[in-house]
Amino acid sequence: MALPSLEVTARGWEMQFATNFLGHFQLTVGLRSALGRSGGGRVVSVGSSGRLFSPVVFDDLHFAFPQSATALLSVALSNLWAGDGTTSYALNPGAIPTNLQRHTGGLQTPPARRKTVAQGAATSIPLAVSPLLEGAGGRYFEDCDEAATVDRRAAEATGVAPYALDADIADRLWNVAAMLIG
Repeated sequence: MALPSLEVTARGWEMQFATNFLGHFQLTVGLRSALGRSGGGRVVSVGSSGRLFSPVVFDDLHFAFPQSATALLSVALSNLWAGDGTTSYALNPGAIPTNLQRHTGGLQTPPARRKTVAQGAATSIPLAVSPLLEGAGGRYFEDCDEAATVDRRAAEATGVAPYALDADIADRLWNVAAMLIG
């Protein structure tokens, strides 16, 4: 996150976009047949509060961290693969002190709002296995509940922006990713 300089992959993609979106896209597409055979496969995408900083800028996908941290993969996948029973959810695990923030000067979240790894995983696990969520994909969660839709970034960085759940944007990004991956 926040690499000190623009780094690109061997294919010329900005590293954050390649890691946070294209890599997840390629893995998920590669698992499609197995997910479909299961009759109820789920894909859980872990995002961040970066989803509140910027919508996808299709004219410049290399401005990537915020736009790669949206829930759009889950929205598109849930729409496209619903017929075979595959659903997807996205989540923000919260502020967990890790080495991820090494280029940002460290975790900036106040200590009282930080989470342990176990607390961060508390949202992921139910999304992967709870029967209460069957067939209701393309939604965004945080703090063990569905996130509220917010129009602008709050100081607490909670909620999900409407553009991060927009089916048209999700489909467009899916198509761009499919073209890039080949």
